[in-house]
Parts: sequence; structure tokens; C-alpha cells
Amino acid sequence: MEYKIILPAEWYPQSAVQLTWPHEETDWAPILDEVIPCFVSIAKEVIKHEKLLIVCPDEQEVRRQLGDVDDSRIIFREMATNDTWARDHGGITVFDQGEPVVYDFVFNGWGMKFAANLDNLVTRNLSVQGTFADGVQVINMQPFVLEGGSIESDGKGTLLVECLSSQNRNEYLQKEELEAYLKDVFGFERILWLENGYLAGDDTDSHIDTLARFCSEDTIAYVQCKDESDEHFEELQAMEQELQAFRQADGKPYRLIALPMADPVEWEGERLPATYANFLIINGAVLLPYYKSPKDELAKKALQQAFPEREIIGINCLPLIKQHGSLHCVTMQYPEGVVSIDN
Repeated sequence: MEYKIILPAEWYPQSAVQLTWPHEETDWAPILDEVIPCFVSIAKEVIKHEKLLIVCPDEQEVRRQLGDVDDSRIIFREMATNDTWARDHGGITVFDQGEPVVYDFVFNGWGMKFAANLDNLVTRNLSVQGTFADGVQVINMQPFVLEGGSIESDGKGTLLVECLSSQNRNEYLQKEELEAYLKDVFGFERILWLENGYLAGDDTDSHIDTLARFCSEDTIAYVQCKDESDEHFEELQAMEQELQAFRQADGKPYRLIALPMADPVEWEGERLPATYANFLIINGAVLLPYYKSPKDELAKKALQQAFPEREIIGINCLPLIKQHGSLHCVTMQYPEGVVSIDN
């Protein structure tokens, strides 16, 4: 079936991946020495497969931190930023009658929990600086608040979602109104709502990309908790049952791939939202967050079933979860034809 508008799946061929770089004015300031190597590791893996778009206030400083890399694969864009969560402040690309369009939704720091005035301008600034290819329209989607980590598309008209309406984020809309809006702007035919699932320490109010992810049109990878003593057990068991009950557009059940529940990680007395579901699909590979745990290899083995022809690359993301996010949260992919090849 052809749709007028479609939100491509993450495995659609990509032109670039965006990273918004940590610096002294972000919440990373006390642990920059820990988190910058993580960003460098992500950057080095991305440029092996496609171009990398780095948003930062100081290009020369980031070049110094990157060291000896193929900078012909990197596009730098200088601008002020509050933080680094590109998944949630980055532009979201759709295809309208086959032509790419970048949606610029409102980003308000996950319901005004954190300052986001600068990050909310990132996509607009990227457009002004000529980042997107000729003819790619950028549409301001105010007043709707939407973060990229809250939506999962199979690229064929199905949306998988957990949270969308919460305090200070579209709370004026009823669920039916939300559905109508999403179907209108993204061309969705079906919306699969998860009513259960959460991670301790998560600031996003349960983004779907921390819990369950499309790996193909018929496959969903999800976080499974088998430990009855874990605080997540009941919620994630209920989420698993929901996923088992979901059906594809043709009525068949989804192929479900269970990812292990990450071992508990605590910092400053708080449990952090470590999750293996926060992987990033790029051209020819999948970047998987690692947490220096024996479960890292179990997660890699499970995910390889979903992506048999892609290399699964583990990246230590323990520093990232100290600010309550992981690998997918700090990246945003742009499909083929969106980021200008002349950059």
C-alpha cells in the first residue's frame, strides 16, 4: 500500500547521523572527561558507514577531542546548545509523495523538566546554515511537542508508541485527538499503544526507544525482565504480554526478540535507566549500548538474530546513563537525500 506521507523506518538508507556534542555549559560538565570518549567512540563508528553531523558551540575543540579521524566524513555546525539529546531535539524526517520533509517539533525538555530553549532551535539553525539538501523543506510543527525517542515506525504505516501525552506535553489533547494528529502528519494507518513498561531513573516518561523497537516490519526487540525481585518485573512482564497480543497489518503475530534486562547500575544512590533497547541502526551496522556487564554479549547475540546481515557493534555507554539516556538518545539519523552531499 502506498501512503501520501510515511515516516521511514530507521533501517532506511541514511545520509547522516547527528550528534549534539557535550560541552562545559551542558549537564555533562562535571564528567566531561568520562562522556566525551563515549561520543568519540560513537563518532568513529558512524563515519565508517556514513556521514556524521556534529552540532557544537566550538568546532576546533571538538576536532581536538576527536583526534586523527577522517574529517571528510564529518559535517560541523556551530551553535549554542543546552544539552546533547539529539534524538529528542533533532528534526524528524518524513517522505511526502516520495520527497523528504523535515519536521521541527517543539522540544521543551521532556515536559519542562530541563532548560531546552537553545536545543529547540537546533533544527531551525541547521536549516539556516544550509545543512539540508536543496529542496528539502523544514516545517515548524508548533505547538505540538514531540520527541523522536517517543515514536517507532515500521516504515509501512504502523506506529509503536508508549508515552506521548503527559504533563506539559500535549496534555490538552485526548488520546483520540493524538491518534488523529499522528495519522495526519505521519500517514500512520495503525497505532500500537503500549500501556505498560518503564525504567527507573528515566526522565522521558517512558520513551518507546528504551523499551521496544522495530527491527523489521515483522520483528520487535524488547526488554525482558525475568527476575521477580527486580522492581521492573511486573511492568515489563505486562509489556511483554501486550507485545505478544499485538498483530501485524496482515493479522500475523510479530516475531519478538527478547533483550536481557540490563544489570542494575547506580550512581549517587539512584538507579540508572540502562537498557539494551536503545540501539541505533545505521547503514550496514547496529550500534548497541554496552554497560561493562556479562549481559552485553547476551544482548549482542539476541540482536544479531534481528539483524543477521548487519554488524553489531558494542559501545560502552555507562557514562551516558549517568544523565539518564543512552546511545539512541544522543543520536538522530537523517534518511538518504536529506543532508546535503555538498557539505
